[in-house]
Amino acid sequence: MDTLFWFRRDLRLFSNEALIQALNNGAKHAIFFVSEKQWQQHQAAPIQIDLLKRRVTYLQSQLADYGITLHIIEAPSFSDCTRELINFCKANDVKHVIANTEYELNEVNRDKAILHECDELSITFTLYEGDLIAPAGSVKNQSNEMYKVFTPFKRAWLKQYQDTHFSLPQWPLTSEPIKFDESDLLKSDGCSDKWPVDDETLSTVVDNFICDKLTSYDDQRDIPSVKGTSGLSPYLALGIVSTKQLLINIQQRYPDILTTSKSKTFTWINELVWREFYRHLIAEFPKLSRGDNFNEKYNAVVWRKSESDFKAWCEGRTGYPLVDAAMLQLKQTGWMHNRLRMVVASFLTKHLLIDWRKGERFFMQHLIDGDLASNNGGWQWAASTGCDAQPYFRVFNPIRQSERFDPTGKFIRKYLPELENVPDKHINFPHTYLAATGKDKECYWPAIVDHKAARERALAAFKV
Repeated sequence: MDTLFWFRRDLRLFSNEALIQALNNGAKHAIFFVSEKQWQQHQAAPIQIDLLKRRVTYLQSQLADYGITLHIIEAPSFSDCTRELINFCKANDVKHVIANTEYELNEVNRDKAILHECDELSITFTLYEGDLIAPAGSVKNQSNEMYKVFTPFKRAWLKQYQDTHFSLPQWPLTSEPIKFDESDLLKSDGCSDKWPVDDETLSTVVDNFICDKLTSYDDQRDIPSVKGTSGLSPYLALGIVSTKQLLINIQQRYPDILTTSKSKTFTWINELVWREFYRHLIAEFPKLSRGDNFNEKYNAVVWRKSESDFKAWCEGRTGYPLVDAAMLQLKQTGWMHNRLRMVVASFLTKHLLIDWRKGERFFMQHLIDGDLASNNGGWQWAASTGCDAQPYFRVFNPIRQSERFDPTGKFIRKYLPELENVPDKHINFPHTYLAATGKDKECYWPAIVDHKAARERALAAFKV
């Protein structure tokens, strides 16, 4: 054995340049480490780990059809990954290891340790930029610094992409089946079963979104009661779907999409660029992986330590129906609508004045699409502590958000059936109506904070 491919959060065969390069180098073996202890330390949600394990099982089978053996090895922590990788290379005469880059601090430190060990043994360790369209650190301003505002980053990113005209390498192998034994390390609860992991189904999902939903995405993406989003975020988080492939597929259908950035069709592309922005930030500023505020002036904010309020938020018992329904959606499905992520994050950090890090951790513990860069970026944006975040004086009114995006309570009633009989005009904040009908205590819990008072408290805290 000469060349080995190491799967990480790039769990795909096609549109995987690093894997295809390994195969072109003659690789017949790949490796994946099951790192339960490390996943727990990173707060990975059980539903996401289940999806990951199901996908690796699928990959093992698919690779076997092409004559490639995927070795599943237990390595509880990243230090174990280093040791197990080196041992595998020694035992199998591996001279070249190929993988895709990961940008978070612990992963970067792991790779530095591996590179040192490989150098000692004259093993080549090559990393590709498989998770980004524009390589980390390649989009800089005229001072050769990372952009700290999204819009100029987007302009530079678009220009760089338009000037590159990249294409993806073709799959180099034909079928050459081998036998494989499914690893016991990949046994799981099956709690992610509603999310398919096979390429055929995922290809259909992608095509349907691009052909049928992309043009209506701008109009429907903020409405939680309809399936107006792509539903691809769990697959992007684990590298099951390639961002480069998505962009190429979209351009094939809409050739001018990148030159019409103000069109509704571009709106979803804009979200992809935000994803790139947060990854460039996490690579450039290691402090984000440590949970530091990006904007250090907000280190002076004194967060409240109310465990009862935090518990009420976690359990969906704040007394604000849209917030509560969103939190119940997260707990019951492992996913939350993007508009609602902003609403509940604003509520925790502004209405309850509770540290954004607690919300960030809770999301990671429950989200099937949990991803440090995007999750950290989203939370710091909502808390006004992040890079190009919303200004501190912008406090989402959860009642107004409900009136705008769930006016008839269709989404609210799905997760709060106790409010089924509340009239539409009262569904967004039913307390006065329920008190008048004598059902306030038996039907729905009281609001834990008054919006106006909470907003004033938040403004005072952030003005420091």
